[in-house]
This record gives sequence, C-alpha cells and structure tokens, in this order.
Amino acid sequence: MQLASPTETGLRLDRAAYGVGGRAILQDISLHLTEQRIAILGPNGSGKTTLLRLMAGLIAPTTGRVTVDGIEPATNRRAMLGAIGILFQNPEHQIIFPTVEEELAFGLKQMGRGADEARAAARATLAAHGRGHWAAAPVATLSQGQKQFLCLLAVLAMAPGTILLDEPFSGLDLPTQIRLARRLAALPQRLVTITHDPAVVTGYNRAIWLEGGRVRADGPAADVVEAYRAEMNRLGSLDADADLAG
Repeated sequence: MQLASPTETGLRLDRAAYGVGGRAILQDISLHLTEQRIAILGPNGSGKTTLLRLMAGLIAPTTGRVTVDGIEPATNRRAMLGAIGILFQNPEHQIIFPTVEEELAFGLKQMGRGADEARAAARATLAAHGRGHWAAAPVATLSQGQKQFLCLLAVLAMAPGTILLDEPFSGLDLPTQIRLARRLAALPQRLVTITHDPAVVTGYNRAIWLEGGRVRADGPAADVVEAYRAEMNRLGSLDADADLAG
C-alpha cells in the first residue's frame, strides 16, 4: 500500500466551501490539521457543525477539496471507517440499534468483520471498559451520559486515527462531563473538538475560530481562545435587542 506523503497526512481543506439553496454556509476554508488536539470555536450559526460534517465525509464540499490522509472522505466512506470517527452532540442521532452489543457490532461489520467476530469484539470492548454487563441491555434503559459513552465506545471499537467531537458535553450533567473529559483526555487519537465554550479545550494545541462561515483566526489554542473570549465578552456586554422595532 502506498503511504500518504507528508503533505497529504492529516485533514486538509483546500478552499473548501459549502452552500445550500444558494446560501453560503462555509466559504474559502483552507486548513491542514495534523496536531493532536484541535479546537473549532465559534458562536451558534458560524458553520462549525457543517465543517465537521465536511471533514467526516457526511457531505461533500460545493467547491474545493477535503481529504483525510490523501483520501476524499465523501467519495470513499469505507476507507474512512478506520480513519475517522465522529461523536455527535446528541447520542439519539447516532444510535440506531436496540441493544448495546448490536450498536457496537454494527460499525465493525461495516468494516468487513463477520457477525460472530463483530459481536465478540463488541463484548471485548465493553469488558475492557468495565461495561461487560451492558451487552444485552436495551439502549433505551441507558442514561444520557451512558448513551454518549456507548457512542464513544462504538467509535473506539473501530480504532480511528482521528475523532471528531461535536459539542460532546452538551446536555450532560457536571459529573458526567468530568468523567467524559477524563476519558477523552487519555485517548491517543487526534481529537478535533467543535465547541462554543473555550473552557472545553483548555490545553489544546491549536484552535480555529469560525465566524460567518469563514476562518477568523487560526493559531496556538491559548492565543485564539483569549481573542475569542474577549470578543464574546464584548458582544455579551451589548444590548442585542436595542435595534428591534417596538
């Protein structure tokens, strides 16, 4: 197998844009992401989740190019199964099977494993994380935090090199957030975390600030986070409703 060149490794976006119905959502995004911990910051509506979906290959760019280790994810989804995983904000949008074991085995079967092998690997994954007793449990009996952890286990079972996280702590109570943050911090994979909360990405290597579908800032995470926080504080000090008609 031919190895990707140094310029092809990691996630690359070359003047990537995306729009729907003539409305531009992302415009002229050029990034080469190779760091271990990367944050994508921005307020609601800035295009963060659309950018994540482009990286994952769930949608194709309207113009430009997106590659993961030299492969276009939107045109080769099978190759991406072992390269990139995604943890959505709401686990209900990710879980599709009635039992925990079935949910974990699905991705492994998509990667080409037989049904028995996939089930055995699913049980091994649960046992390795102290959740062997979950195997036959109906997903509906899990708490929100447990469902989020199940989705993470489903991603980890496929051993991707990069994991995309879309507001992973949204909707979780504080103890569950702390537990999930501890597990994520210990992972060897590259993490790309989409968030509007700069506190989530403390200690990250790099941050990209999206504003109106464009990159407003890109650099060391501490510097970008400081500038982003200052601007959010400035906006928060304004009376946003002052220009509305009475």
